[in-house]
Amino acid sequence: AGFVLGPSLKIEALVPYKNMLFANGSEDILSLTSGMGYTMFLFLNAVQMDFSMITKTGRKVWAIALSSLTIPTIVGLSLSYKFMENLQKTFGEFNGEKFPVIIMNHTGCSFPVIASLLSDLQILNSELGRLALSSALVMDVISQIMTGLGTTISSSLRTDSHDHELGKGPKLALYNALKFIGFVSVLIILVHLIMRWIVKITPEGRPVKKAYTYLVILMTLAAGLFGVFTNQTVLAGIVLLGLLVPEGPPLGSELIKQFELFNTWFLLPIFVTCCAMKVDISVHISGTLILVVVVVVVVVHLLKMLITIGVCHYCHIPKIDALCLAMLLSTKGVVDFCTQVFLFDSMLMSVEIVSMMAISVLVLGSIARIGVKALYDPSRKYAGYQKRNIQNLKPNSELRMVACICKPRHIMPIKNALDIFYPTTSNPLAVHVLHLMELIGRSSPIFISHNLQERVGLHYNFSKDVIVTFNLFEHDNAGTASVSTYTAISPLRFMHDDICYLALDKLACIILLPFHIRWSKDGSVESTDENVRTLNLKVLERAPCSVGILVNRPSSSNACMKQIAMIFLGGPDDREALCLAKRTIKDCAYNLVVYHLASTESELSWDKMLDDEVLKSVKGYHEKIDNVTYEKIIIEDPSKTTAFVSKIANQHDVFIVGRRNGIKSSQTAALENWTEFSELGVIGDLLASPDTNTNASILVVQQQKFPSRG
Repeated sequence: AGFVLGPSLKIEALVPYKNMLFANGSEDILSLTSGMGYTMFLFLNAVQMDFSMITKTGRKVWAIALSSLTIPTIVGLSLSYKFMENLQKTFGEFNGEKFPVIIMNHTGCSFPVIASLLSDLQILNSELGRLALSSALVMDVISQIMTGLGTTISSSLRTDSHDHELGKGPKLALYNALKFIGFVSVLIILVHLIMRWIVKITPEGRPVKKAYTYLVILMTLAAGLFGVFTNQTVLAGIVLLGLLVPEGPPLGSELIKQFELFNTWFLLPIFVTCCAMKVDISVHISGTLILVVVVVVVVVHLLKMLITIGVCHYCHIPKIDALCLAMLLSTKGVVDFCTQVFLFDSMLMSVEIVSMMAISVLVLGSIARIGVKALYDPSRKYAGYQKRNIQNLKPNSELRMVACICKPRHIMPIKNALDIFYPTTSNPLAVHVLHLMELIGRSSPIFISHNLQERVGLHYNFSKDVIVTFNLFEHDNAGTASVSTYTAISPLRFMHDDICYLALDKLACIILLPFHIRWSKDGSVESTDENVRTLNLKVLERAPCSVGILVNRPSSSNACMKQIAMIFLGGPDDREALCLAKRTIKDCAYNLVVYHLASTESELSWDKMLDDEVLKSVKGYHEKIDNVTYEKIIIEDPSKTTAFVSKIANQHDVFIVGRRNGIKSSQTAALENWTEFSELGVIGDLLASPDTNTNASILVVQQQKFPSRG
């Protein structure tokens, strides 16, 4: 829009409309107003940065960030100053001496740009996404510090023979540098104390009062004003204060909630349009200048990418991931474009150079987006041929499980479900409890292992109830069960990556998920959470192991669930559900009834043979088990299936069933079209239906899905 409205595209038909839209002086007023939006955009992005990541990042991130930032900068600046006289003779004094600015503009990277790109590509939670975010944060902060010091010192020294301002020299440079360091130090101390006080007086779980958010905005504007006295731009002080605001709840999330929508979706696009209106990409540029600028940009980014790939190779990062990381750290976006226009306004770039820089932003941003999207697929590591399910567990082996908590109301149902599996010394249970929280008021997702005593900050108190509850479970089952608790804070659309990654890393056999519907005590639906349902569907699609969805009824939340039923029709999901159900009979207090719904049609198939084999243990072929009952029911008509399920629905405390997604059978043929929740399968959906009179909880199991070998 900016190129169309500006001088870049000279469309005669639009001239009357341009004159009408931008009367005398209105363009400057619009630019000033939207400039406030860009200022707030940078402030809010700084608020969302987790500045503590810099101290927590490992040597791998520091090696990648420092090498890919410093080496191209040193090489580029050295060569530009060495050939400065030749450049000035060829392109004129103004254009020639601006090549160091071009190099500095392309060696760094912008954290907000990379965070936005990772979010758009839906890889924010992936290993590559976390590595790119950490590296970008380190690079961005270091480059900002060096730019701040460099600006302070260079403005105090005579840069050429035409500079006759009095007082300039090394003494003034030292004085201004100390003034800059003092400003940063005082701001850090004062703001940190004020922010801690605001967080401390805000009750836990409550939003910050609006008066305090307005106070923070006033402090932000004051920081920008005082930054000018240290020879910095207004933006430098504002960004610095934004970094000092505690990200996340209560303060950071409240600032994002109040100001992000208006700034990001209204003022910022107008500001970018105004910036683009200042650029003239149709200006005549000499072929030699184009060639030299293109060569400089290409060489800088090639050097940067090669260094990044080399360091990644040394750190044993896969080649494809290394190439994707190199492209991500070389990408450019809206922040880089606006910075170039600021440099143009400050007479640090000519019209010709800024137009080429604008085009380079579009090209580099497009290459990174297309390249990473084509090369990197984070879900590929979940698809493997290694069997990670309960059916293929060796006898008397440990059952490894990932149990997910989305809301506080899910804690007790999940804990009760773990009690059913009755861990013993010969059949131990290893549970990895993952508390999922939505990412609000920060850019970087967080994954905390509470067993490692990881801390995010003084004002955080994550997952306290989850930790206490499952520590008690571990204590009650000492020697037979081990529990590890984690907290994952990430955007809703990326939560499934945290679950699947943890299950893959811990070699889990099954993931336990809560159902998205909450029932009231009278059996009616109290509330639904579509975000939880979407999460469940994504996990079912991508999980590297088996998955169980727990449908909890309020009447069974605190009850002692002793009567367990398993409805078996056949297929891999039912076999997996039966193998899970058999773990409950280790405790003689639990009674398991297996209902085998069969038809008179006897087709000999591999699946049928596997079904018969897994049923032998509950039929009593090898030995009679006192607390197991097997009943075979012949059903030909789907209506009889519905009647039978309704008949037994209130006779048991827990039902364990297979999902049987996509499996056709005569017992459920007509019921498939009436299924409301596909994630529960036909039988699970029938049991969870409001029309079925039951107070029982339901556990729906899907066996690990293997990728097609074709």
